Amino acid sequence: MSKVSIYLNFQGNAEEAFHFYKSVFKTEFAGPVMKMKDSPPQPGAPGLSEKELNYVMHVALPILGGTLIMGTDMLESMGHKLVVGNNTTINLDCDARDEADRLFNALSAGGSDMMPMSEQFWGYWGCCLDRFGVRWMFNVANPSIG
Repeated sequence: MSKVSIYLNFQGNAEEAFHFYKSVFKTEFAGPVMKMKDSPPQPGAPGLSEKELNYVMHVALPILGGTLIMGTDMLESMGHKLVVGNNTTINLDCDARDEADRLFNALSAGGSDMMPMSEQFWGYWGCCLDRFGVRWMFNVANPSIG
């Protein structure tokens, strides 16, 4: 079933922020806190420092009314820089690739496709900035990833 969540970017303090949010909303993480070192090596990707290997790759926390906030730490070694405007993204978990492609193509029209739809180890993924400056992320989960 398709759903919407909010994705937050941090510059090295995602874990601290999410423990704070966990205490505020009095909920538990929706799965383990994944670190950068937990992801499989990506061909051509630069190596990460010990500090960045311990950064959060993905965390999810239910807040109100079934809404999830999710987050990650941006990697300076990969040129990521946190600024107001790139710290919040609307995430669309789609049921099918054609739905993700349709939404991506419509929302990136007149904007920019920051990361075209592509295969990732967790599923089919892409990200764009719409013509109004809103960031959107699209996911179709890989059914073999639990």
